[in-house]
Amino acid sequence: MTKKKISHDFDPLYDSLRSHLAVSRRDYAWRIGQLKALLRMIQENNQALSQAMWADLHKPAFECAVTEQGLVIAEIEHALKYLAQWMRPRSVATPLYNQPGHCEVHHDPFGLVLIIGAWNYPVQLLLAPLVGALAGGNAVILKPSELAVQTAEVLAKLVPEYLDKNLIAVVQGGAEETSQLLDKNFDFIFFTGSSPVGKIVMGKAAQNLTPVVLELGGKSPAIVLADADIAVTARRIAWGKFMNAGQTCVAPDSILAVPAVKERLVLEIKKNIRQFYGEDPRYSPDYCRILNTKNFDRLMAFLKDAKVLHGGANNREELFIEPTLLESKFDDEIMQYEIFGPLLPILEISDVEQAVQWVNSHPKPLALYLFTEHSPTQSYVLERTSSGGACINDVVMQMPVPQLPFGGVGASGMGHYHGHYSFETFTHAKGVLRKGTWLDLPLRYAPYSLRKSKWLRWLF
Repeated sequence: MTKKKISHDFDPLYDSLRSHLAVSRRDYAWRIGQLKALLRMIQENNQALSQAMWADLHKPAFECAVTEQGLVIAEIEHALKYLAQWMRPRSVATPLYNQPGHCEVHHDPFGLVLIIGAWNYPVQLLLAPLVGALAGGNAVILKPSELAVQTAEVLAKLVPEYLDKNLIAVVQGGAEETSQLLDKNFDFIFFTGSSPVGKIVMGKAAQNLTPVVLELGGKSPAIVLADADIAVTARRIAWGKFMNAGQTCVAPDSILAVPAVKERLVLEIKKNIRQFYGEDPRYSPDYCRILNTKNFDRLMAFLKDAKVLHGGANNREELFIEPTLLESKFDDEIMQYEIFGPLLPILEISDVEQAVQWVNSHPKPLALYLFTEHSPTQSYVLERTSSGGACINDVVMQMPVPQLPFGGVGASGMGHYHGHYSFETFTHAKGVLRKGTWLDLPLRYAPYSLRKSKWLRWLF
Protein backbone atom coordinates (compact mmCIF):
# COMPACT_ATOMS: atom_id res chain seq x y z
CA MET A 1 0.00 0.00 0.00
CA THR A 2 1.52 3.34 -1.07
CA LYS A 3 1.46 6.30 1.20
CA LYS A 4 -0.84 9.05 -0.02
CA LYS A 5 1.01 12.21 -0.93
CA ILE A 6 -0.21 15.17 1.08
CA SER A 7 -0.70 18.39 -0.84
CA HIS A 8 -0.49 21.68 1.07
CA ASP A 9 -2.93 24.33 -0.06
CA PHE A 10 -1.28 27.70 0.19
CA ASP A 11 -4.00 29.43 -1.83
CA PRO A 12 -5.92 30.88 1.18
CA LEU A 13 -2.78 32.39 2.68
CA TYR A 14 -1.52 33.67 -0.66
CA ASP A 15 -4.89 35.15 -1.60
CA SER A 16 -5.27 36.79 1.81
CA LEU A 17 -1.87 38.46 1.59
CA ARG A 18 -2.60 39.61 -1.96
CA SER A 19 -5.97 41.09 -0.98
CA HIS A 20 -4.55 42.98 2.00
CA LEU A 21 -1.61 44.13 -0.10
CA ALA A 22 -4.01 45.71 -2.58
CA VAL A 23 -5.69 47.92 0.04
CA SER A 24 -2.91 48.53 2.58
CA ARG A 25 -0.95 51.73 2.91
CA ARG A 26 2.61 50.65 3.57
CA ASP A 27 3.91 54.14 4.16
CA TYR A 28 6.81 55.36 6.27
CA ALA A 29 4.86 54.97 9.52
CA TRP A 30 3.96 51.33 8.74
CA ARG A 31 7.51 50.45 7.78
CA ILE A 32 9.02 52.07 10.87
CA GLY A 33 6.40 50.36 13.03
CA GLN A 34 7.20 46.93 11.60
CA LEU A 35 10.95 47.42 11.95
CA LYS A 36 10.53 48.45 15.59
CA ALA A 37 8.26 45.46 16.19
CA LEU A 38 10.88 43.14 14.68
CA LEU A 39 13.49 44.71 16.95
CA ARG A 40 11.28 44.11 20.01
CA MET A 41 10.68 40.53 18.89
CA ILE A 42 14.38 39.78 18.85
CA GLN A 43 15.25 41.65 22.05
CA GLU A 44 12.38 40.22 24.08
CA ASN A 45 12.99 36.66 22.86
CA ASN A 46 16.74 36.63 22.63
CA GLN A 47 17.12 33.73 25.05
CA ALA A 48 14.46 31.61 23.36
CA LEU A 49 16.13 32.09 19.98
CA SER A 50 19.56 31.23 21.38
CA GLN A 51 18.23 28.12 23.11
CA ALA A 52 16.63 26.98 19.86
CA MET A 53 19.91 27.37 17.97
CA TRP A 54 21.72 25.50 20.74
CA ALA A 55 19.27 22.64 20.24
CA ASP A 56 19.72 22.71 16.46
CA LEU A 57 23.45 23.36 16.12
CA HIS A 58 24.97 23.46 19.62
CA LYS A 59 25.56 27.14 18.85
CA PRO A 60 26.90 29.08 21.86
CA ALA A 61 25.07 32.16 23.06
CA PHE A 62 28.03 34.39 22.19
CA GLU A 63 28.00 33.32 18.55
CA CYS A 64 24.24 33.85 18.47
CA ALA A 65 24.68 37.36 19.86
CA VAL A 66 27.39 38.24 17.36
CA THR A 67 26.37 36.43 14.17
CA GLU A 68 22.62 35.94 14.50
CA GLN A 69 20.44 38.28 16.59
CA GLY A 70 23.17 40.93 16.86
CA LEU A 71 23.65 41.22 13.12
CA VAL A 72 19.91 41.53 12.52
CA ILE A 73 19.59 44.15 15.25
CA ALA A 74 22.38 46.16 13.62
CA GLU A 75 20.55 45.96 10.28
CA ILE A 76 17.29 47.13 11.88
CA GLU A 77 18.93 50.05 13.68
CA HIS A 78 20.67 51.11 10.46
CA ALA A 79 17.37 51.01 8.56
CA LEU A 80 15.53 52.95 11.27
CA LYS A 81 18.18 55.66 11.09
CA TYR A 82 18.19 56.08 7.32
CA LEU A 83 14.77 54.92 6.07
CA ALA A 84 13.35 58.42 5.61
CA GLN A 85 16.37 59.33 3.50
CA TRP A 86 16.11 56.13 1.44
CA MET A 87 12.41 56.66 0.72
CA ARG A 88 12.82 60.27 -0.41
CA PRO A 89 12.65 60.65 -4.22
CA ARG A 90 16.12 61.35 -5.58
CA SER A 91 16.53 64.16 -8.10
CA VAL A 92 18.75 63.56 -11.12
CA ALA A 93 19.91 65.82 -13.92
CA THR A 94 17.23 66.77 -16.43
CA PRO A 95 18.50 67.11 -20.02
CA LEU A 96 17.78 70.19 -22.08
CA TYR A 97 15.28 68.44 -24.36
CA ASN A 98 13.02 67.73 -21.35
CA GLN A 99 12.88 71.32 -20.16
CA PRO A 100 10.83 72.60 -18.51
CA GLY A 101 10.88 69.46 -16.41
CA HIS A 102 12.32 67.59 -13.47
CA CYS A 103 13.68 64.01 -13.36
CA GLU A 104 13.69 61.92 -10.21
CA VAL A 105 13.95 58.33 -9.03
CA HIS A 106 11.28 56.76 -6.81
CA HIS A 107 11.59 53.40 -5.05
CA ASP A 108 8.38 51.35 -5.19
CA PRO A 109 7.72 48.17 -3.21
CA PHE A 110 7.80 45.03 -5.33
CA GLY A 111 4.65 43.72 -3.63
CA LEU A 112 4.53 40.18 -2.25
CA VAL A 113 7.99 38.68 -1.71
CA LEU A 114 9.15 35.24 -0.68
CA ILE A 115 12.21 34.91 1.57
CA ILE A 116 13.72 31.43 1.90
CA GLY A 117 16.24 31.13 4.74
CA ALA A 118 19.08 28.68 5.39
CA TRP A 119 19.79 26.38 8.32
CA ASN A 120 23.37 27.36 9.16
CA TYR A 121 22.41 30.83 10.41
CA PRO A 122 18.67 30.27 10.81
CA VAL A 123 17.86 33.63 12.41
CA GLN A 124 20.21 35.93 10.54
CA LEU A 125 19.65 34.52 7.05
CA LEU A 126 15.88 34.78 7.39
CA LEU A 127 15.43 38.02 9.30
CA ALA A 128 18.23 40.16 7.81
CA PRO A 129 16.58 40.02 4.36
CA LEU A 130 13.24 40.69 6.09
CA VAL A 131 14.63 44.02 7.29
CA GLY A 132 15.12 45.10 3.68
CA ALA A 133 11.72 43.76 2.64
CA LEU A 134 9.95 45.71 5.40
CA ALA A 135 11.98 48.86 4.75
CA GLY A 136 10.91 48.56 1.13
CA GLY A 137 7.22 48.31 2.08
CA ASN A 138 6.54 44.74 0.95
CA ALA A 139 4.28 41.96 2.11
CA VAL A 140 6.32 38.88 2.95
CA ILE A 141 6.10 35.11 3.22
CA LEU A 142 9.00 33.77 5.28
CA LYS A 143 10.15 30.19 4.75
CA PRO A 144 12.63 29.17 7.48
CA SER A 145 14.80 26.14 6.94
CA GLU A 146 13.12 22.95 8.09
CA LEU A 147 16.56 21.53 8.97
CA ALA A 148 16.96 23.92 11.91
CA VAL A 149 13.79 22.51 13.45
CA GLN A 150 13.70 24.24 16.83
CA THR A 151 14.58 27.66 15.46
CA ALA A 152 11.94 27.38 12.75
CA GLU A 153 9.31 26.56 15.39
CA VAL A 154 10.24 29.57 17.52
CA LEU A 155 10.20 31.95 14.54
CA ALA A 156 6.87 30.61 13.32
CA LYS A 157 5.41 31.33 16.74
CA LEU A 158 6.93 34.77 17.26
CA VAL A 159 6.50 36.46 13.88
CA PRO A 160 2.66 36.59 13.94
CA GLU A 161 2.75 37.77 17.55
CA TYR A 162 4.79 40.87 16.69
CA LEU A 163 4.38 41.70 13.01
CA ASP A 164 1.39 42.63 10.83
CA LYS A 165 -0.46 39.31 10.36
CA ASN A 166 -2.28 40.67 7.33
CA LEU A 167 0.94 41.21 5.39
CA ILE A 168 3.63 38.98 6.93
CA ALA A 169 3.42 35.21 7.34
CA VAL A 170 5.62 32.22 8.09
CA VAL A 171 5.30 28.92 6.23
CA GLN A 172 7.02 25.81 7.53
CA GLY A 173 7.82 22.62 5.69
CA GLY A 174 10.43 20.90 3.57
CA ALA A 175 11.27 20.63 -0.10
CA GLU A 176 7.71 19.79 -1.12
CA GLU A 177 6.23 22.84 0.58
CA THR A 178 8.96 25.09 -0.80
CA SER A 179 8.33 23.77 -4.30
CA GLN A 180 4.61 24.47 -3.99
CA LEU A 181 5.30 27.98 -2.73
CA LEU A 182 7.59 28.62 -5.69
CA ASP A 183 4.73 27.75 -8.03
CA LYS A 184 2.95 30.89 -6.80
CA ASN A 185 3.39 34.15 -8.66
CA PHE A 186 5.50 36.22 -6.29
CA ASP A 187 6.74 39.69 -7.13
CA PHE A 188 10.23 38.94 -5.82
CA ILE A 189 12.12 35.95 -4.39
CA PHE A 190 15.11 36.04 -2.06
CA PHE A 191 16.86 32.69 -1.56
CA THR A 192 19.82 31.69 0.60
CA GLY A 193 21.17 28.16 0.24
CA SER A 194 23.05 25.77 -1.98
CA SER A 195 23.77 26.18 -5.68
CA PRO A 196 21.74 23.11 -6.75
CA VAL A 197 18.64 24.38 -4.96
CA GLY A 198 19.35 27.89 -6.21
CA LYS A 199 19.07 26.60 -9.77
CA ILE A 200 15.66 25.09 -8.95
CA VAL A 201 14.49 28.38 -7.41
CA MET A 202 15.66 30.34 -10.44
CA GLY A 203 13.97 27.90 -12.80
CA LYS A 204 10.67 28.17 -10.96
CA ALA A 205 10.92 31.95 -10.81
CA ALA A 206 11.53 32.10 -14.56
CA GLN A 207 8.09 30.60 -15.17
CA ASN A 208 6.54 33.80 -13.82
CA LEU A 209 9.39 36.15 -14.81
CA THR A 210 9.94 36.81 -11.10
CA PRO A 211 13.17 38.62 -10.20
CA VAL A 212 15.39 36.75 -7.75
CA VAL A 213 18.35 37.22 -5.47
CA LEU A 214 20.39 34.06 -4.93
CA GLU A 215 22.79 33.98 -1.99
CA LEU A 216 24.80 30.81 -2.58
CA GLY A 217 28.35 29.82 -1.64
CA GLY A 218 31.47 28.33 -3.14
CA LYS A 219 35.09 27.87 -2.25
CA SER A 220 36.46 31.01 -0.58
CA PRO A 221 40.27 30.81 -0.48
CA ALA A 222 42.61 32.54 1.96
CA ILE A 223 45.87 33.51 0.26
CA VAL A 224 48.76 33.96 2.70
CA LEU A 225 51.95 35.60 1.46
CA ALA A 226 55.43 35.91 2.95
CA ASP A 227 54.97 39.36 4.48
CA ALA A 228 51.76 38.49 6.35
CA ASP A 229 51.61 38.84 10.13
CA ILE A 230 51.41 35.09 10.77
CA ALA A 231 50.31 35.26 14.40
CA VAL A 232 47.34 37.51 13.58
CA THR A 233 46.62 35.69 10.32
CA ALA A 234 46.44 32.29 12.02
CA ARG A 235 44.20 33.57 14.81
CA ARG A 236 41.75 35.24 12.42
CA ILE A 237 41.60 32.29 10.04
CA ALA A 238 41.08 29.82 12.89
CA TRP A 239 38.25 31.95 14.25
CA GLY A 240 36.51 32.49 10.91
CA LYS A 241 36.88 28.89 9.77
CA PHE A 242 35.82 27.00 12.89
CA MET A 243 33.07 29.34 14.06
CA ASN A 244 29.77 27.46 13.64
CA ALA A 245 31.91 24.35 12.99
CA GLY A 246 32.83 25.69 9.57
CA GLN A 247 29.20 25.84 8.44
CA THR A 248 29.49 29.41 7.21
CA CYS A 249 29.11 30.45 3.57
CA VAL A 250 31.98 32.96 3.80
CA ALA A 251 34.30 30.82 5.94
CA PRO A 252 37.81 30.34 4.51
CA ASP A 253 37.43 27.14 2.50
CA SER A 254 41.16 26.59 1.99
CA ILE A 255 44.51 28.21 2.62
CA LEU A 256 46.92 28.92 -0.23
CA ALA A 257 50.24 29.70 1.44
CA VAL A 258 53.74 30.34 0.14
CA PRO A 259 56.48 27.97 1.43
CA ALA A 260 58.17 30.62 3.58
CA VAL A 261 55.21 30.84 5.98
CA LYS A 262 53.29 27.61 5.56
CA GLU A 263 54.87 25.59 8.37
CA ARG A 264 54.65 28.38 10.93
CA LEU A 265 51.10 29.16 9.87
CA VAL A 266 50.04 25.56 10.56
CA LEU A 267 51.68 25.65 14.00
CA GLU A 268 49.97 28.93 14.87
CA ILE A 269 46.54 27.70 13.75
CA LYS A 270 46.97 24.57 15.89
CA LYS A 271 47.85 26.77 18.86
CA ASN A 272 44.76 28.92 18.34
CA ILE A 273 42.46 25.92 18.04
CA ARG A 274 43.67 24.75 21.46
CA GLN A 275 43.26 28.25 22.90
CA PHE A 276 39.73 28.60 21.52
CA TYR A 277 38.32 25.15 22.28
CA GLY A 278 40.70 23.46 24.73
CA GLU A 279 42.61 20.21 24.35
CA ASP A 280 39.41 18.34 23.48
CA PRO A 281 36.91 20.52 21.54
CA ARG A 282 34.27 17.84 22.05
CA TYR A 283 33.74 19.23 25.54
CA SER A 284 33.96 22.90 24.65
CA PRO A 285 30.73 24.89 25.19
CA ASP A 286 31.88 27.21 22.40
CA TYR A 287 32.15 24.67 19.58
CA CYS A 288 29.18 23.81 17.36
CA ARG A 289 28.04 20.51 15.91
CA ILE A 290 27.34 19.35 12.37
CA LEU A 291 23.71 19.74 11.36
CA ASN A 292 22.80 16.09 10.70
CA THR A 293 24.20 12.64 9.83
CA LYS A 294 23.94 13.30 6.09
CA ASN A 295 26.28 16.27 6.35
CA PHE A 296 28.48 14.42 8.84
CA ASP A 297 28.95 11.48 6.47
CA ARG A 298 29.69 13.79 3.53
CA LEU A 299 32.45 15.51 5.51
CA MET A 300 33.92 12.27 6.79
CA ALA A 301 34.23 11.00 3.21
CA PHE A 302 36.73 13.82 2.58
CA LEU A 303 38.92 12.46 5.38
CA LYS A 304 39.13 8.95 3.98
CA ASP A 305 42.47 9.35 2.20
CA ALA A 306 43.47 12.77 3.51
CA LYS A 307 46.72 13.65 5.25
CA VAL A 308 45.65 15.04 8.62
CA LEU A 309 47.95 17.65 10.15
CA HIS A 310 45.75 18.28 13.18
CA GLY A 311 42.45 17.02 14.53
CA GLY A 312 40.28 14.48 12.76
CA ALA A 313 38.57 13.14 15.88
CA ASN A 314 34.84 12.62 15.42
CA ASN A 315 31.69 11.13 16.92
CA ARG A 316 28.75 10.40 14.62
CA GLU A 317 26.18 10.08 17.41
CA GLU A 318 27.09 13.53 18.68
CA LEU A 319 27.55 14.97 15.15
CA PHE A 320 30.98 16.11 16.30
CA ILE A 321 33.99 16.66 14.04
CA GLU A 322 37.08 18.21 15.57
CA PRO A 323 38.65 21.28 13.94
CA THR A 324 40.86 19.59 11.36
CA LEU A 325 43.82 20.77 9.29
CA LEU A 326 44.72 18.86 6.12
CA GLU A 327 47.78 18.75 3.89
CA SER A 328 46.16 18.94 0.46
CA LYS A 329 46.85 19.22 -3.25
CA PHE A 330 44.85 21.12 -5.84
CA ASP A 331 43.51 17.95 -7.47
CA ASP A 332 42.27 16.40 -4.20
CA GLU A 333 38.55 15.67 -4.02
CA ILE A 334 38.06 18.10 -1.15
CA MET A 335 39.24 20.92 -3.42
CA GLN A 336 36.49 20.22 -5.94
CA TYR A 337 33.54 20.95 -3.64
CA GLU A 338 32.46 23.51 -1.08
CA ILE A 339 33.38 21.95 2.27
CA PHE A 340 30.92 23.61 4.66
CA GLY A 341 32.43 22.01 7.73
CA PRO A 342 35.45 22.14 10.08
CA LEU A 343 37.97 20.74 7.59
CA LEU A 344 40.64 23.16 6.40
CA PRO A 345 42.88 22.13 3.46
CA ILE A 346 46.26 23.85 3.39
CA LEU A 347 48.03 24.03 0.03
CA GLU A 348 51.38 25.35 -1.05
CA ILE A 349 51.69 27.97 -3.78
CA SER A 350 54.87 29.30 -5.34
CA ASP A 351 53.70 32.92 -5.48
CA VAL A 352 50.70 35.21 -5.66
CA GLU A 353 50.42 34.72 -9.44
CA GLN A 354 49.73 31.02 -8.96
CA ALA A 355 47.03 31.83 -6.42
CA VAL A 356 45.38 34.30 -8.80
CA GLN A 357 45.54 31.75 -11.61
CA TRP A 358 43.86 29.12 -9.43
CA VAL A 359 41.08 31.51 -8.38
CA ASN A 360 40.43 32.52 -11.98
CA SER A 361 40.29 28.93 -13.20
CA HIS A 362 37.43 28.03 -10.85
CA PRO A 363 33.89 29.30 -10.20
CA LYS A 364 33.89 32.77 -8.67
CA PRO A 365 33.99 32.56 -4.86
CA LEU A 366 31.62 34.29 -2.48
CA ALA A 367 34.60 35.72 -0.59
CA LEU A 368 38.30 36.11 -1.28
CA TYR A 369 40.79 36.57 1.54
CA LEU A 370 44.30 37.91 1.17
CA PHE A 371 46.93 38.28 3.88
CA THR A 372 49.75 40.64 2.92
CA GLU A 373 50.97 44.06 4.07
CA HIS A 374 52.03 45.04 0.53
CA SER A 375 49.52 47.51 -0.93
CA PRO A 376 50.48 46.96 -4.61
CA THR A 377 49.96 43.21 -4.14
CA GLN A 378 46.58 43.86 -2.54
CA SER A 379 45.57 45.94 -5.57
CA TYR A 380 46.98 43.33 -7.95
CA VAL A 381 44.81 40.55 -6.48
CA LEU A 382 41.67 42.68 -6.24
CA GLU A 383 42.01 43.87 -9.84
CA ARG A 384 42.76 40.47 -11.35
CA THR A 385 40.14 38.35 -9.58
CA SER A 386 36.37 38.39 -9.31
CA SER A 387 34.54 37.43 -6.13
CA GLY A 388 31.35 38.31 -4.32
CA GLY A 389 33.34 40.21 -1.71
CA ALA A 390 36.90 40.46 -0.51
CA CYS A 391 38.72 41.08 2.74
CA ILE A 392 42.36 42.01 3.25
CA ASN A 393 44.14 40.70 6.38
CA ASP A 394 40.97 39.33 7.98
CA VAL A 395 38.12 36.92 7.29
CA VAL A 396 34.31 37.09 7.51
CA MET A 397 34.31 40.63 8.92
CA GLN A 398 33.31 42.18 5.60
CA MET A 399 29.91 40.53 5.87
CA PRO A 400 28.25 42.41 8.78
CA VAL A 401 29.13 45.93 7.59
CA PRO A 402 25.79 47.54 6.58
CA GLN A 403 27.56 50.07 4.36
CA LEU A 404 28.99 47.25 2.21
CA PRO A 405 26.95 45.15 -0.24
CA PHE A 406 26.93 41.46 0.52
CA GLY A 407 26.28 38.94 -2.23
CA GLY A 408 27.79 36.58 -4.74
CA VAL A 409 28.77 36.71 -8.38
CA GLY A 410 28.55 33.97 -10.97
CA ALA A 411 28.29 30.57 -9.31
CA SER A 412 28.32 32.13 -5.83
CA GLY A 413 25.06 33.98 -6.44
CA MET A 414 23.44 37.09 -7.84
CA GLY A 415 22.19 40.25 -6.22
CA HIS A 416 23.19 41.73 -2.88
CA TYR A 417 21.81 43.14 0.35
CA HIS A 418 22.61 44.74 3.75
CA GLY A 419 21.99 48.35 4.66
CA HIS A 420 20.89 50.60 1.80
CA TYR A 421 21.58 47.76 -0.63
CA SER A 422 18.75 45.79 1.02
CA PHE A 423 16.35 48.68 0.46
CA GLU A 424 17.38 48.89 -3.19
CA THR A 425 17.11 45.12 -3.62
CA PHE A 426 13.55 44.96 -2.29
CA THR A 427 12.27 47.96 -4.26
CA HIS A 428 11.86 48.89 -7.90
CA ALA A 429 13.73 52.03 -8.95
CA LYS A 430 11.12 53.92 -10.95
CA GLY A 431 12.18 56.81 -13.16
CA VAL A 432 9.75 59.74 -13.08
CA LEU A 433 9.68 62.82 -15.32
CA ARG A 434 7.56 65.79 -14.21
CA LYS A 435 7.02 67.99 -17.27
CA GLY A 436 5.77 71.56 -17.44
CA THR A 437 3.25 72.62 -20.08
CA TRP A 438 4.00 76.32 -20.40
CA LEU A 439 6.56 75.62 -23.15
CA ASP A 440 6.02 73.06 -25.90
CA LEU A 441 8.56 73.37 -28.69
CA PRO A 442 7.35 72.04 -32.09
CA LEU A 443 10.72 70.49 -32.96
CA ARG A 444 9.73 66.88 -32.18
CA TYR A 445 6.43 66.98 -34.03
CA ALA A 446 5.78 66.23 -37.72
CA PRO A 447 6.18 67.46 -40.35
CA TYR A 448 9.95 66.92 -40.00
CA SER A 449 12.63 68.96 -41.67
CA LEU A 450 16.42 69.19 -41.94
CA ARG A 451 16.34 72.29 -39.77
CA LYS A 452 14.44 70.46 -37.01
CA SER A 453 16.94 67.60 -37.17
CA LYS A 454 19.84 69.98 -36.66
CA TRP A 455 18.16 71.57 -33.65
CA LEU A 456 17.35 68.16 -32.13
CA ARG A 457 20.94 67.00 -32.54
CA TRP A 458 22.04 70.10 -30.63
CA LEU A 459 19.50 69.51 -27.83
CA PHE A 460 20.57 65.91 -27.38
